[in-house]
Amino acid sequence: MAAPKKGRSASAQSKPGRALALILIAMVALTGGMFVSGHTTPRLGIDLAGGTSITLEARSGQESAINKANMDTAVEIMNRRVNGLGVSEAEVQTQGDRNIIVNIPRGTNSEDARDQVGTTAKLYFRPVLQSQVGSGATETPSASPSTSPSGSGSPSPSSSDGKDEATSPESGDSASPSSSATSQGRAVTDALKADPTPSGSSSASDTAADTASPSASPSVDAETQALQAKFTALDCNDPKQRAAAGKGKTTDIVIACGQDSGSWSKFVLGPVGVDGTEVEKAEALLDTQNGTGWQVVMDFDSSGADKFADITGQLATQTTPQNEFAIVLDDEVVSHPYVRAAVTGGKAEISGSFTQEEAQNLANMLSYGALPLTFKEASVTTVSPALGGDQLQAGLIAGAIGLILVVIYLVAYYRGLALIAIASLLASAVLTYVIMALLGPTINFALNLPAVCGAIVAIGITADSFIVYFERVRDEIREGRTLRPAVERAWPRARRTILVSDFVSFLSAAVLFIVTVGKVQGFAFTLGLTTVLDVVVVFFFTKPLLTLLARTKFFGNGHSWSGLDPKRLGARPPLRRTRRPAPADPKEA
Repeated sequence: MAAPKKGRSASAQSKPGRALALILIAMVALTGGMFVSGHTTPRLGIDLAGGTSITLEARSGQESAINKANMDTAVEIMNRRVNGLGVSEAEVQTQGDRNIIVNIPRGTNSEDARDQVGTTAKLYFRPVLQSQVGSGATETPSASPSTSPSGSGSPSPSSSDGKDEATSPESGDSASPSSSATSQGRAVTDALKADPTPSGSSSASDTAADTASPSASPSVDAETQALQAKFTALDCNDPKQRAAAGKGKTTDIVIACGQDSGSWSKFVLGPVGVDGTEVEKAEALLDTQNGTGWQVVMDFDSSGADKFADITGQLATQTTPQNEFAIVLDDEVVSHPYVRAAVTGGKAEISGSFTQEEAQNLANMLSYGALPLTFKEASVTTVSPALGGDQLQAGLIAGAIGLILVVIYLVAYYRGLALIAIASLLASAVLTYVIMALLGPTINFALNLPAVCGAIVAIGITADSFIVYFERVRDEIREGRTLRPAVERAWPRARRTILVSDFVSFLSAAVLFIVTVGKVQGFAFTLGLTTVLDVVVVFFFTKPLLTLLARTKFFGNGHSWSGLDPKRLGARPPLRRTRRPAPADPKEA
């Protein structure tokens, strides 16, 4: 039984190169990924890079409205608002049950940001008068819209939601528009008139005469030309122009932007037909009966139901894109489905080739316009770039001092073993830096001052793991064993101690991360990350490296500067079992 055991031990000792190769390959791969991604430095938090941090607390008359779904929707809307300011690298995230933290880096007007993120969302339904998708052709409404209902709508080619249609599950596909409603889906010239003609009384000749004779109303014609020029000049790809678009009174015709599968579109929108506060409920449902897939179902209150029936009745008689209504959230078009028929009964469906996520996002946006949810500023912290730079420099100096002190101690006490410890610390530092750089674009991790403190504390935790292993090896040498057996016999004992110690540290970091909010989470996250990396480095770098170096003459023979000199360690004589003298008389044996 002894031979196989020795064979396994020899095999285990002959494979340290594999572990070293594995961790080196991982380091090279991660470093290569960092350079390929273009993010070669960790993202810095507000306290280091400078900027404004706003903490918002949710308030509501209905406590049940403050829930995870509504908070997540609020974060999404605030992200849209901050992006509308042309801000890059901004962070909007929930903390706890009712807090939202908005971190806006330097270079942004903090007052504008506070005004944008702290107000309740504004949701409106407006008719589409004109649209242009990306760099495609402009869809201009006809000067003489059709007065007959559209029995079956067809998707608008200019619509980012051209796949979507608005229908009423109660009313079917045939309903006539209200004769008393104003024709909000008319051409831009007609919409600008001070006295719009009711949709039920205008004739084709009257409309043609109005359109053909702009000189009859020179002021309206000038307004039309100015509006058209503004529409043509608008570039929705420009964040500044996009932020300024869509603003105006509810009775105004406005020009707004909307995103379509990564590209921006622009629209001329008529006056508000329905206010978002008149939506009682919106939810995403899977239609298994008709096979239309995911759809969004809206319920309106009594006032909203009447208004929505009016506007959809008018839009159903129009041609593309006049048969579309735009859902406008914070002055930006988030969807613009076309209408097949008047939607009566206060219940409407928006259907199309939605994914579950798309349907849920739209439902959340529609619901949010009616939620009694507001936010109050709990705190606002502004850090200048100079102060942030000073704090970062101070943190780096503190880390450098701590690292130098640890290295001095290791060299003075462990001598040659200090080389292994320093190499392990460098491997841990490289992994920590690269992973932090990659986590910036991946999960929006930002390195703040408490996180730097966590990294500094991790230096001591990592060094402590090396010390535990080194001391176990030295204890084995003191017992009279040579270095190579001592390295292998010390590892199981040291491994248990290191795992227990790191588990306690990681558990503390995890609890701290869960129960705290704010910047303390940065400290906990960094501490937990470096604790995990400590285990990886010790198992795949430190132990294999010491196994390899134990085979060298310098360490294996116990050189006085190796840190493993048996004499300096007070090793016992290897022949301690021969101390008992042999009996003189053979009979006594």
